[in-house]
Amino acid sequence: MPNDFYGLPLHPLIVHATVVMIPLAALTVLLSAVWPKFRRWAGPLPAGLSLIGLILVPLSTSTGETLERHVAHSALLEKHTQMAEGLLPWMIALFVFSAAAYAIDWRSKGGHSLAKPLTLAVSVLAIVATVGTTVQVARIGHSGAESAWQDTNMNSAPARP
Repeated sequence: MPNDFYGLPLHPLIVHATVVMIPLAALTVLLSAVWPKFRRWAGPLPAGLSLIGLILVPLSTSTGETLERHVAHSALLEKHTQMAEGLLPWMIALFVFSAAAYAIDWRSKGGHSLAKPLTLAVSVLAIVATVGTTVQVARIGHSGAESAWQDTNMNSAPARP
């Protein structure tokens, strides 16, 4: 994968899309799991946003691996890299449960008797995937910021002449 886009490192560009899309997907999945009216209104939107997030995860890790070869190695960078590898299973779960919830809701319009307990079970699993995904994204983002800004002192005020 290329390392830059018109001279800008590709990883931060893709990561910014990822850190917007995944929490947005998680929010819509959560709302669909706990609010039936939102579930009916949103339709396939939570699954679609989750799919976009799922696609962005390997792009983020791939560009991160490319960038990693061009920056100084550190313990913080290693921690960030290891955490990033743990996001894909959470995103797969978020997508699967959001798609399953949509499919159950779509099929239940015919009045299937198993729809209610199935919806409840999938909703609980979707909530677990939402929490796991959101926590993992926050941890990865924090460790990436620490790694990127480790050599700066953001707490000191600029010197005045």
